[in-house]
Amino acid sequence: MLGYILIAVFIVSIISFIGVITLVLQKKSLNKIIAVLVSFAAGGLLGGAFFHLLPESVEAGGPVFLMVIIGIIVFYLIEMFLHWHHYHSIDKKRIKRLKPVGILNLVGDAVHNFTDGIIIGAAFLTNIQLGIVTTIAVALHEIPQELGDFGILIHSGFSTGKALFFNFLSALTAVLGAIAIYFFATIFSGITNYLIPFAAGGFIYIALADLLAEIKEERKAKKAIFQFLIFLFGLALMYLTKYLLH
Repeated sequence: MLGYILIAVFIVSIISFIGVITLVLQKKSLNKIIAVLVSFAAGGLLGGAFFHLLPESVEAGGPVFLMVIIGIIVFYLIEMFLHWHHYHSIDKKRIKRLKPVGILNLVGDAVHNFTDGIIIGAAFLTNIQLGIVTTIAVALHEIPQELGDFGILIHSGFSTGKALFFNFLSALTAVLGAIAIYFFATIFSGITNYLIPFAAGGFIYIALADLLAEIKEERKAKKAIFQFLIFLFGLALMYLTKYLLH
């Protein structure tokens, strides 16, 4: 099982290199891609929480809804105290304000990736199918975030090579999180009954507070409708995988 977990988190970590695409795509094309990814990731994360993680948690028993609330609170505190935000645009005005906090962005991203590793590891410890679905949801969420993070580092004074290198190092904390939860779970039996609903709370917070919050800022009716449909597609896909993978 540890092998599956390590492969999954390493694949998610490699996504950090996708930031280099910001150097070859025009801003208009990049923003279109990001808008689709953000909408799809929002649906994927909410679908992962409500169609996969929570049903598994209820079936297993334990303080499910208490842990969901704790997960939401913890993710909120991480975002509040580390200024961890999901920047899905490389708008110059926004990045100019962030220029002094390139290092802080890396620290916050490292904490976030460590948490992603815990979430993926906990899902695989429940069953392989849930681990696969959770990895997909996390990857969808990671792509737009890594695009934004890379842009922040470049405009904070990092060279292209250093931005890719340090962003990848930050992403590798997911591996540490996954290893930590694997060995912690082997020592304390039943810990996944607490971690899975905690992860669901994290997914719900990210989808609602970060991703959907950004989608609703779209003021053009056609684009807003398109993004909403992509969001629904993400939800529907997660709903269908519940039955296809079981």
